[in-house]
Amino acid sequence: MTTYTEHITLQTDKRRELFYITPRIGGAIQKSGITDGLVMISVLHSNAGVFINDDNPGLLRDIDEWLEKLAPVRDDYHYGSTHESNAGTHLQGLLLGGGATLAITGGKLELGAWRQIFYAELDGGRPKRVVAKIIGV
Repeated sequence: MTTYTEHITLQTDKRRELFYITPRIGGAIQKSGITDGLVMISVLHSNAGVFINDDNPGLLRDIDEWLEKLAPVRDDYHYGSTHESNAGTHLQGLLLGGGATLAITGGKLELGAWRQIFYAELDGGRPKRVVAKIIGV
């Protein structure tokens, strides 16, 4: 059994942006030399997310609108009274989740025909990190 860890730093100037990181994760898998195993992807911040879904511009717009509808960015959350006023982005991170695990077969991700790995920046303007832990043979 072999393990490999790669930290990926991401930054956007936009407050919220959804973009796919599949090539970065695929590159880490190639560097690891692991051809059969698992990759666990985890965002190391509570106001960001990682999720798997179709790479479709309309769907990404729907997700963006859904996040704002369910957990709007506003200043009247209880969290904002003692911390930064970004509680909405923390709640959005809960909705998307902070990680994903995928199978690796033949040195490639098992994603299916349309799915991609997405990073969701929910409170942009500073660098954030994602860790990919790859385990296998």
